[in-house]
Amino acid sequence: MELQSHIRLSEKDKAKYALLPGDPARLNNIKNFLSDVEELAYNREMRSVSGYYKGVKVLAVSTGMGGASTGIAVEELRNIGVEYMIRIGSCGALDTRMKLGDLLIVNGAVRDEGTSKAYVESIYPAIPDTQLLMSLIQASQKCEVRHFVGIARSHDSFYIDREEEITEYWSRRGVMGSDMETAALFTIGSLRGVKTASVLNTVVEFKGDLTNNINGYVDGNTRMIQGESNEILVALEAFVNEEKNKGDV
Repeated sequence: MELQSHIRLSEKDKAKYALLPGDPARLNNIKNFLSDVEELAYNREMRSVSGYYKGVKVLAVSTGMGGASTGIAVEELRNIGVEYMIRIGSCGALDTRMKLGDLLIVNGAVRDEGTSKAYVESIYPAIPDTQLLMSLIQASQKCEVRHFVGIARSHDSFYIDREEEITEYWSRRGVMGSDMETAALFTIGSLRGVKTASVLNTVVEFKGDLTNNINGYVDGNTRMIQGESNEILVALEAFVNEEKNKGDV
């Protein structure tokens, strides 16, 4: 397989499993969990490394912000042979129980964005692979990480005029968090035969200040940074669970 245009990887770089953070800088934390780490490529927002966790080879590839770039990453990773992808991202809480650093394991996504709709009609569901979802839940329980399981809303902008009204609308209907990428990941993964899941770190509490909370995350708020480490850990443990389920390790 030839070199992929955006992720700049080919079949020689492939692994069965890939972590998909949004932020390229998040790979610095991911590297702390891996052995035999190798930096692979860095093109635009898509930075990649490979390494091993408990004997399982893992890729980590940043997708940037939004469903469009995530979709490109999913397509190109699938082209080189990746079979399992877990998004490790951040979310704004739509549920008052969720506090900074809490994890949301997404069991379905509202497709309130454009990328997934470019692939298939909006009545097509955005859901994770069932077994991979269960592996994430089991890993969170094993690691004793505070987490919730529920629906996320994926959207295209933080700054539309009706954002507060829309957030209230979905909160009242039981949606627990919002991000920009999960719906595209689930939809494209389902259509392409890739097993996907998503775990999100809460970086804005419901009705919290978006700018202050995100700036706090960038500046190193302890709970949010711990939440990032927790989501990396549970995603890696989920991959180990998948290998064990297949008798491969």
